[in-house]
Amino acid sequence: MSFTGAPSSSTSFTMISQEEILKPIWHAFTALDMDRNGKVSKSQLKVLSYNLCTILRIPHNSSALEDHFQDDDEGPVSTQGYMPYLNTFILNKIQPNFDFPELNKMCWTLCAPKRISGKHLLISGVDAFKVWCIFNFLSEDKYPLHIVTEEIEYLLRKLLASIGCSWNEGRFEDYKMQLSAKKHNLNPWELIELIGMGHFTKGINPQILSMGINQVYQELILDIIKQGYMMKKGHKRKNWTERWFELHLTYIAYYVSEDLTEQKGCISLDRNCCVESLQDKDGRKNLLIIKCIEKSFEISAPDKKSKQEWIQAIQDCISRIRQGLSSSHREARQKRREQRNQMKAEQETVESRMRELQLANRSKQAQLEAMSKNLQDAAVRDVIEKQRRIQNQKELLDQYKKDLEQEKMARKQMEEQVAEKSSQLELYWQRMKELEDMYSQLKEALEDERQAKKDEEALHKLQARLLEEEARKRLELEQMYLLQQEVIYQSQKEKKEMEKERLEKERALQNAKKQLESLEKQRQGAQEEYKAVTKKLQRATIKTNAWKHKVTEHEGLIRLIQPGTKTPLKMSNWGQAAFTETELDQMEKKWKEGKNKSHDGQ
Repeated sequence: MSFTGAPSSSTSFTMISQEEILKPIWHAFTALDMDRNGKVSKSQLKVLSYNLCTILRIPHNSSALEDHFQDDDEGPVSTQGYMPYLNTFILNKIQPNFDFPELNKMCWTLCAPKRISGKHLLISGVDAFKVWCIFNFLSEDKYPLHIVTEEIEYLLRKLLASIGCSWNEGRFEDYKMQLSAKKHNLNPWELIELIGMGHFTKGINPQILSMGINQVYQELILDIIKQGYMMKKGHKRKNWTERWFELHLTYIAYYVSEDLTEQKGCISLDRNCCVESLQDKDGRKNLLIIKCIEKSFEISAPDKKSKQEWIQAIQDCISRIRQGLSSSHREARQKRREQRNQMKAEQETVESRMRELQLANRSKQAQLEAMSKNLQDAAVRDVIEKQRRIQNQKELLDQYKKDLEQEKMARKQMEEQVAEKSSQLELYWQRMKELEDMYSQLKEALEDERQAKKDEEALHKLQARLLEEEARKRLELEQMYLLQQEVIYQSQKEKKEMEKERLEKERALQNAKKQLESLEKQRQGAQEEYKAVTKKLQRATIKTNAWKHKVTEHEGLIRLIQPGTKTPLKMSNWGQAAFTETELDQMEKKWKEGKNKSHDGQ
């Protein structure tokens, strides 16, 4: 049966919530589910519903179940189908005066025989039933029902304190480690086996263990805050009669004896009631009076300590009624649940923060890897570009050298031609001189002069042309030199820019690494803070439990409630039998010494 949703809360009860009523019903439904498939036959549900209506004092409508499931097939009913019927026709009609222990007994009768038969338990079936009821009270409101380790520790501490045994912290820590290796909680039958097999109560008399279980059961399940024998004054006959009193949050029931077979009356407590101490009268001591609107009740406690405890307990109940609070152990259970939920929320917050830091760390690592890859690619491209530029420079230099060699060869050839022309001119002059001898001196001289001028002009033109060609070649060489210088300058400038870009990327890589280290430190700090919070909560829990244990010991709550003795006991301001004989003798001796010193001083 998977009770995933909370029951309807249209009806509220003074002490018992619908969640607590639903838990034993869940056990009964699960016991009827023989095949473990979450379904129960309609005939079995009819019997269960009839018994629930009888115990919860609800008029039973035999046709309501059939009418509710008339659209379903003839097969068994699942939990999803039974829950709406349970809420509508049973839980929402519960009256405040039903017998909750009887409901527990009915559901226990259905589920217990299949679970505890065959197990050699050290406790009786009645005590196992009480442990089962305590489990339902302390278990979480989640199905399937289970009890967490904190509540197991609370129960074991309370049980051992009720029988006067000390708490073994190391032994429970070992058990908690064994439990954590498997799971962190127990089902009801595992809890019954844990207590019934004596894992933490070895060497303890079974009767004493049974008394301890009964005391815890009375406090947690029956909400009995205090109980014991006291004398009560009658309203009509005004005689004093011994009665067994049981204090609950909203009433005080009194019986003929502690076996509870005959209840003589009930004192209802409300916000208008009060309790006061009375002076001793009519030979009665340790008197107290409970004043209600209709009548008052005079009661005589066995001793002063018991009287003060009863007055304090009744005043605490009236105060809680005025403040609209439940019993102290229910408030403590709610606070423990809220603390667990708060710790769970804080743990989820820390885990969420850790996941965010891990995601951020992975993102930064991916960015660093991408940046590193980009830097490597840029370095490779830089090397390739540099090689290409060097190759271009080599090719340009080779071409320049080749052109320079060709220019030198051309100049050499031109000089050879000029030298050859010069030799030819000399030969021509020699021939001209020879012709002068052949022709007449004047004609030949004039003709030779005119021809010489022409040749000279031609030679000047040739020389001028050669000079212009040489100047043009020199200008081209200078332009090629300037172009080469500009290419070298541009290459150096680009190299500097690439170097500057590489340095900037290296700086960005260093900054990213620093950010990664900072995030790692933040993550470690968050882990340390989480460990510190966990340790602090553990210390607070241990300290709170130790304080509660000490307060319980001082207030005498670990003493088993027993019938008052009939023999006379020594009385003191602290109550009956508050000190031993030896302590009283020592106190009397100190008082006499102080009295003698005061007389000597006078």
